[in-house]
Amino acid sequence: MELLIAELSRYVILILFAIYTFTCFRAFAGKTTEGKERVFRAQRMLTVLIHVLCSAILILEYKELRYGVLFALELAFYLGFVKIYQIFYRGLSKLILNNMMMCMMIGFIMLGRLNYDYALRQLIMAAAAMGLCLFVPFFIERFTIWEKLGWQYALAGILLLLLVFVIGVEHYGARNWISFAGIALQPSEFVKIIYVFFIAALLSKTTQFRHIVVITAVAAVYVIILVAERDLGAALIYFVTYLVMLYVASMQPWYLVAGLGAGAVASVVAYRMFTHVQNRVIAFSDPWNHIEAEGYQVCQSLFAIGTGGLFGMGLGQGLPGSVPVVESDFIFSAISEEMGVIFSVCLILVYISSYIMFVNIAMKMKKRFYKLTAFGLSVVFIFQVFLCIGGVTKFIPSTGVTLPLISYGGSSIITTIIIFSIIQGMYVLNGREEEARLEREEGNGVRGGAESRKTKKRRKKR
Repeated sequence: MELLIAELSRYVILILFAIYTFTCFRAFAGKTTEGKERVFRAQRMLTVLIHVLCSAILILEYKELRYGVLFALELAFYLGFVKIYQIFYRGLSKLILNNMMMCMMIGFIMLGRLNYDYALRQLIMAAAAMGLCLFVPFFIERFTIWEKLGWQYALAGILLLLLVFVIGVEHYGARNWISFAGIALQPSEFVKIIYVFFIAALLSKTTQFRHIVVITAVAAVYVIILVAERDLGAALIYFVTYLVMLYVASMQPWYLVAGLGAGAVASVVAYRMFTHVQNRVIAFSDPWNHIEAEGYQVCQSLFAIGTGGLFGMGLGQGLPGSVPVVESDFIFSAISEEMGVIFSVCLILVYISSYIMFVNIAMKMKKRFYKLTAFGLSVVFIFQVFLCIGGVTKFIPSTGVTLPLISYGGSSIITTIIIFSIIQGMYVLNGREEEARLEREEGNGVRGGAESRKTKKRRKKR
């Protein structure tokens, strides 16, 4: 009976998630506020249905009361923060909020499937991060000093990265963690936000060549420190983020070409210097002939994805534990095995829709600092998705980065929630400033005739 339920439910879950994915892009085409609101309500309903159905399957699978309690807490987390978040972020992008919550709920379900303790810790860390981020709009709106602290950001970020050489611990060949009072944190996850602020603050002032040379040198210090820590995944994210932000700020393609050339040279140097980089290249280029050593993890991931096929084996019916580090770096293979490749493709599309909305928000920003910050954070987010999924599927060598909002890890989920919240906060602030400007125009009698109709249309669209 349980096998029959699992067999039928995988198709129902897939259909529900496919509908959710469709609504993500349907929201872009909405012409009226009422139409978009219906889409967002449908998304929230679909999220709840998917979570309830997945929870019921796992409760039947494990037959333990604690799983029922855990899934009830997850549902309370979702319903509570969806309401509270909208109170603090008035005028926010509901598509971004819904996507963020959907990805976290998928993460909770998969971690509950893999390890109860991991799921509980992830829920606690997510709740703490969401609670902390409720104050982001307050700080963004009331402090105009953020764009004036460029060099302070630069120094703070470098010092935090250097901290691992003093009190750091090594995980999976990389010395990029610090541990105190039983809590392990990855400074590079938090510093990448400071790093984006540093670049945005300085590039928003000027893009003169001499100024860019200095900024590039400081950005290179970040990357060199990360390479010294053997955290090459983070180093790659930092490098690409700077390159994109520099191009967006200057619109000079030669900077992009020069950066890509320097990156290619640096990749060859890193390959010759670090044994674990060589191992990952071997695992990427020929995993099958090294299946008992360097290629084991990649091969197991590909086996899991292939076993799941298009529709998956059903939640709780696969063997995701056969993939090393499946709860963090390789959780995408577990999703593909049990939920199916179609589900995984839909998940990628949800990430892409969030990125599109990030870029849309960045383009609407009036202040250059906010515009560059939103662009930078959006690149950090989507490039991390690319690195994680690309490594799991053998599209690129594995870099050891997590899947945002889904993989287990306090540093990762807290940082990603902060990224989403900062972009939301900037969007809210920009909307309020636009409303204030329109009210001033109305009060001064500027609006009239055709201009009045145009302004009303813009306000209705918001």
